[in-house]
Amino acid sequence: MPEYLITFNDEWVPEHTPEEIRAKSVASHAVMAEMLAEGVLIFSNGALDRSTAVCSVESVDGKPVFTDGPYVETKEHLGGFAVVDVPDDEAARYWAGRLAVVLDWPQEVHRFRGPGTAGGAASR
Repeated sequence: MPEYLITFNDEWVPEHTPEEIRAKSVASHAVMAEMLAEGVLIFSNGALDRSTAVCSVESVDGKPVFTDGPYVETKEHLGGFAVVDVPDDEAARYWAGRLAVVLDWPQEVHRFRGPGTAGGAASR
């Protein structure tokens, strides 16, 4: 069965007051609690921004070259995500839609092969 990555880009999130962020946090945590209750949430994190980047790495002449933090010219970066284990695209779209509504910012849904499938991770 495929797994799905539901993501949002930090650049898609408009400015919010601290009160608005707290309210959206409560609302999104309620959706995450529903995901847990349904047994579909594998892992999530919504507290990512430019400051959480440890490094960037690229291959140069076959060797890894590390740079602290994200590249300066990077305009977009991951703001948060949830990995869900659901039976199909429709179910993944449902949960992404729930998050898009309570947060009022766009979400993307990416399908990938889950553990135990050809090309998927060996274990969780």
